[in-house]
Amino acid sequence: MNTLMERANRIHADGIFLGGRLENFENAGRKLIITLLSEGLTPASKVLDIGCGCLRGGYWLIHFLDKGCYFGIEPNTEMLAAGVKTLLEPGLVDIKQPRFDHNSDFNFTVFDQAFDFFVALSIWTHTSKLQIQTMLDGFVRTASPEAVFITSYYPATLFKRDYKGLQSRGRSFHSNAHGFVHHRLSWIQTECANRGLEAEEIKEKAYKYWNQTWIKIKHRLT
Repeated sequence: MNTLMERANRIHADGIFLGGRLENFENAGRKLIITLLSEGLTPASKVLDIGCGCLRGGYWLIHFLDKGCYFGIEPNTEMLAAGVKTLLEPGLVDIKQPRFDHNSDFNFTVFDQAFDFFVALSIWTHTSKLQIQTMLDGFVRTASPEAVFITSYYPATLFKRDYKGLQSRGRSFHSNAHGFVHHRLSWIQTECANRGLEAEEIKEKAYKYWNQTWIKIKHRLT
């Protein structure tokens, strides 16, 4: 059986975007599941993987989670098909029964499911504020009472200005252009508070991927 990196290299060789650099592929997935485990992930948790791509994180989650507990949204059908075909071992889909959707609107209701964990690895590093608001609204509508939303972002600084554009930046199903965006934590926290949520950064450096900072979002205790 080929190693995970050998399988990722096959996808890369076919010219399909991996969601990041080839050399970081396995490490990114490991850090994602380690971060979720540190926040209480169990095999019975229902997980929504937003922008699951070719399953660099989904590979680990599908193996770990119980049957029917993994849900992925990915508009780029070529990326996702490559991950399912090349990364996942034969028969694993039948055993674990992950579910996928290809909507590009961050519509979390398509599965008619309440989720315990939401994860967005390197998604908010490309999305507009309107898209983040849409995801927060989706979290409120589809989250279980104790649900956690784990997402990575680049904090805005004096030299990396807060992104005010209306379009996403970076490679996606409709663009091959590179690019990242930055957001102010205070803005994210305000948007969360407006929805009865609270957000805080996860400070553990060992969990960081490509210098991105994880944020944990959950329902605010009253």
